[in-house]
Amino acid sequence: MTHNQSVGKIVMTQKTNSTHLKVSQVAKNFESGARRVEVLRELSFEISSGQSLAIIGPSGSGKSTLLHLLGTLDKPSSGAIALGETNPLTLPEPELAKFRNQTIGFIFQEHHLLPQYSVVENVLIPTLAFGKSAGNAQTRARELLQRVGLAHRLEHFPAELSGGERQRVAVARALINQPRLLLCDEPTGNLDRNTALAVAALLFELHKEQNNILIIVTHSAELAARCDRRFELREGACVEV
Repeated sequence: MTHNQSVGKIVMTQKTNSTHLKVSQVAKNFESGARRVEVLRELSFEISSGQSLAIIGPSGSGKSTLLHLLGTLDKPSSGAIALGETNPLTLPEPELAKFRNQTIGFIFQEHHLLPQYSVVENVLIPTLAFGKSAGNAQTRARELLQRVGLAHRLEHFPAELSGGERQRVAVARALINQPRLLLCDEPTGNLDRNTALAVAALLFELHKEQNNILIIVTHSAELAARCDRRFELREGACVEV
């Protein structure tokens, strides 16, 4: 990733505050007709700022379901999830939406960039919902895009980018609000091996600089091996490996 090498000495302006994620006896069930399907069974773990965690397991084991619960995109059937002093599951919807926007960053296998907006506009989208300072947000978006090696692509549109460049835009977008928790669902799954390695290296580099909690769902043994900890989902249970 040659452009990233040229900006390797740039330091982002502010690290996220130290925080702690605590998952307590979380279960998730789905109803299928008269049958109840247990996807996750009483998962409990804790992880702190600066740490990374890989969640592995076969397809259908509940990896993405767990990520959605941690990201407050869904609610558990039972149990509690706390980030710092906040239990987001107790927040009314408007406050929950604000908490999610300002505290959690998401990177998915599909970059989900909006094709009608430029690279810098896509990165700025998460700042629009709750009134971030326009000047500060613009400056930070440009810093992040320079940091991920895309300073020369600010006004380009997603269709003009390679797959790896689009995913780097998604990384910058996920970090624009300086989230304390960064959740990644197969972030390198659609990339060729060399591009995947470059994006992964960037992701971990920015994670350390930002001192956030990084949780990655992945089928990649190489990506999982880079994390501080690894959990495997087996029959709804979580086993540290």
